[in-house]
Amino acid sequence: MILWDQTLLKLFQKGGFTMWPLLLCSILAAAVIVERAIFFQLLRLHYDRFLEELKGLLSKRRYKEAREFCGRRGHPVCRIAAVYLDHLGNDRLRADVLKREGSYALEKVETRLRVLGALTHIAPLLGLLGTVTGLVGAFHRIELLSGQVQAGDLAAGIWEALITTVFGLVIAIPSMAAYHVFEAAADKVARHMKFIISELDGVFGKETETGFRVTDPEKVEESMKAVQ
Repeated sequence: MILWDQTLLKLFQKGGFTMWPLLLCSILAAAVIVERAIFFQLLRLHYDRFLEELKGLLSKRRYKEAREFCGRRGHPVCRIAAVYLDHLGNDRLRADVLKREGSYALEKVETRLRVLGALTHIAPLLGLLGTVTGLVGAFHRIELLSGQVQAGDLAAGIWEALITTVFGLVIAIPSMAAYHVFEAAADKVARHMKFIISELDGVFGKETETGFRVTDPEKVEESMKAVQ
């Protein structure tokens, strides 16, 4: 690939020492973006369809099948539904377990996003550092030549100053875009986890915030026995 009549290798060499940490940032950012893209692609869930099938099983009081239906899927929303069904009769234990499992699930979903977010800030700063060092080199050259300089004498410092800025932005811009896309996907998972708890609260007559409330004791007792 040729840019400004220079190969990437030549541009890398002209960029100075800050190109090495920028190269490391680019490799790390690419690895995280690819890994998270594959992760979220495999994590896809048609939430409305899942909720419809789950509520259909629960409405027919096929609780054991509903538990197995949730357990067959590795999605965090399905996992939360399965945990909910496993702890129908104990409000405090259910709430604690749901918080723990929800936090653990979200931690896996948000893995490495902070790394990607950090790279969006570090790469431009490294580019700025290269810009400053390039300008320092150019002015140092002027001093050595007592001000009697030609444009060619400053070329190396100007190259370094501009190339590092360009490469820093080239790394930061797609990293930031990917970060926001993945963050939105993680937020969607978190919202669906809250939604499924709310839906199951309605089905079984429970109130998450105020404690356990039974609107139909026989129904809940039956569902507990069926799931076990």
